[in-house]
Amino acid sequence: MNSTALNYVEEKIVSIELDSIRLQAEIVLPRNCQGMVIFVHNSGVGSYSTRNRYLAHLLRKTAGVATVQIDLLTPQEEAIDLRSRHCSSNVQFLAKRLTRATNWLLNYSLTSHLKIGYFGEQTGAGAALLAAAENPTAVRAVVSCSGNTCLTNEVLSEVQTPTLLIVSENDLPTIATNEDTIKQIQASDKELKIIPNASRQFKETGALEEIARLASHWFKQNLSSNLNHSESSTNVYQPLFRGYVNGTTNEAIATIK
Repeated sequence: MNSTALNYVEEKIVSIELDSIRLQAEIVLPRNCQGMVIFVHNSGVGSYSTRNRYLAHLLRKTAGVATVQIDLLTPQEEAIDLRSRHCSSNVQFLAKRLTRATNWLLNYSLTSHLKIGYFGEQTGAGAALLAAAENPTAVRAVVSCSGNTCLTNEVLSEVQTPTLLIVSENDLPTIATNEDTIKQIQASDKELKIIPNASRQFKETGALEEIARLASHWFKQNLSSNLNHSESSTNVYQPLFRGYVNGTTNEAIATIK
């Protein structure tokens, strides 16, 4: 286990032992954080991708949460999955693995006191919703980004966790799926946000920052007992978002509840 502490942030690489398997995870904890966000990756996307690390960085800066980047597949499973896609397309398998990893983190000394949220993308978002339905008392918030939520239709009515769904304006099939999803989710606190002029992969300038802004607000609202998180942390993000709004679109983000 390696650890470093820089600028009141502690970083640890841990091995999560689940019976005969071990999953590697990176935990980054800002000072005085009250919640942690577990990233549930899309199939084929590693926990150390530049995109995911950037999103995690923005969430730590703007929401003050700890972040956990975890590989839900072992290296051996990843090698097999490159050929068969058997594991990464199996939402139930990923959800079960996520639930067990979450329980491990709830018993780990550095994270046992933190409120838990999930940030899931595409297939990972379906797994996050399924895991939240399985463990409603432990999971306090879910953010789904371009989620393949149709894979969890049979349990959506059991989701009681505050849920934010984020989709792009140009991804019409996912919009339709997520509109059905939000109707089925029974949580009293739920929203669907549609980011204008964005594609499914959110590669447009400022699109990732907009995802981070929306997710940050959701996690601060549900994982922090102090909704007035430090203004200095919020200001770190504002210039990024301003560039997106002024340079890309003048349209408002659509909200469906």
